[in-house]
Amino acid sequence: MTTPVPTELNLHKHSRVLEIRYPENVVFNLPCEYLRVLSPSAEVQGHGPGQQILQIGKELVNIDKIEMVGNYAVCLYFDDGHDTGIYSWEYLYELGQNHQQNWQAYLAALEKAGHHRKELPI
Repeated sequence: MTTPVPTELNLHKHSRVLEIRYPENVVFNLPCEYLRVLSPSAEVQGHGPGQQILQIGKELVNIDKIEMVGNYAVCLYFDDGHDTGIYSWEYLYELGQNHQQNWQAYLAALEKAGHHRKELPI
């Protein structure tokens, strides 16, 4: 099975959500914070298994720019200066499919490390 390629990427800056649309009416609404803390970059993932670096204080992060990388990915430029993650179509789809599970794992990692995420007003 091949990974679906998005048909649209819409950044909603006010709500800090990247809407990703795929064929067959599949839509993922991924918060910028979620995309930032799970960036595929070495800065976040480390250089090998088990070397992930917990990202904290990213509740208000937004995306300034989205740039295509060939026909297989995008680079997201975050307003905190982070711009080294290449989000392949496969990785974006995986982030969308596993959003709730990944988010709960991130919250658990924050708690385990003694950090508390600031809840933002809606």
